[in-house]
Amino acid sequence: MESTPAPPSGSRRSRRPGPPAGPRTVDVDVVVVGAGQAGLSAAYHLRRTGLVAVGSRGWEQARATFVVLDDNPRAGGAWQHRWPALTMAAAHRVHELPGMPLHVPDESEPAAQAVPYYFAQYEDAYDLQVQRPVRVERVADDGGGRLLVRSRVLDGSDAQVVWRARGLVNASGTWQKPFWPAYPGRSTFAGRQLHTRDFRTPEELADGPVVVVGAGTSAVQLLLLIAPLTPTTWVTRRPPQWIDAEFTPEHGRESVSQVDARTRAGLPPASVVSVTGLPLTAAYRAGIESGVLRARPMFDRIVPDGVEWDHPDEAGDGWVTGPAHVPARTLLWATGFRASLDHLAPLGLRAPGGGIVMDGTQVVADPRVQLVGYGPSASTVGANRAGREAVRNLRRTLAL
Repeated sequence: MESTPAPPSGSRRSRRPGPPAGPRTVDVDVVVVGAGQAGLSAAYHLRRTGLVAVGSRGWEQARATFVVLDDNPRAGGAWQHRWPALTMAAAHRVHELPGMPLHVPDESEPAAQAVPYYFAQYEDAYDLQVQRPVRVERVADDGGGRLLVRSRVLDGSDAQVVWRARGLVNASGTWQKPFWPAYPGRSTFAGRQLHTRDFRTPEELADGPVVVVGAGTSAVQLLLLIAPLTPTTWVTRRPPQWIDAEFTPEHGRESVSQVDARTRAGLPPASVVSVTGLPLTAAYRAGIESGVLRARPMFDRIVPDGVEWDHPDEAGDGWVTGPAHVPARTLLWATGFRASLDHLAPLGLRAPGGGIVMDGTQVVADPRVQLVGYGPSASTVGANRAGREAVRNLRRTLAL
């Protein structure tokens, strides 16, 4: 392999570069975008395949190399941004990364601390040399069979590197793309509007009634945190899907297959939770009995001091009725996220259905590109499997 410059200043080994002289080009075999669960799993399997991480000793002379680029300030993926009150006990089960057990001696520890600590240990144990904070801005074809991955270091130096790669594992997740639905009157609301990603502590919202929008796990968890401090109203686009049964591996596989069917058809992926439903834990049962976890159908409009329904007495199965007008100081949109894929736009991967046609983790239109943490692999256990599958696909496609 051609000798190339040292890795960019976002690496752990070098944090204070000189003035940038314009983008540099570095040849690698595989670029991994994102260092969450899926990205680290892929990096682990690349190491097992024999590729050497950029930044490791002697990487310039290695026969095959990879680099992991992550725009977060530290290890932990999106977990580092979760609200402090989300403990390991309350979080969805965090699955172990391949090759290293996850030990949580204190279940009351915030997930925003425990998971990043575990991820940092993992990166060090396998010498993954994650380059951070580095943002991938654009991925394009160079016309000669390689991908040009343009990145920018976010440490103030504004240094740029173009990685010329044979393959790409995209694990950029969803945290950068919160979904804000449009509803009549939203711009007239006089209170505060927050998305799940903006939430920090329930005390910050204790100054007045809160309307929580969304039918997923985050909405349920936030309602249980906020309700002891201020009146809450829960509204959903569809009735909450409570599952009073053990979540078996068979149930999980069936749920994942439903999401997989959408991505194979080129449709935008639905969330895994939307097909698995909400497990009836003891805490959730108590919330239902207390009335906190009783949802109303979606309101018809937002007004300056709250939300309104045209037909408040028409609820239907799974919903409850209520007054035509509910006052609110805060609208909390627990309405999910979309895949963060804007940097892939130059490759023209989108299908007419709005999604990307997938065969497992492989993009059908461009087998050099693997999407992990996308669609059926958006769960933590699915992310592990996807990392392994993506590397297996690249080994075959690129003859690694």
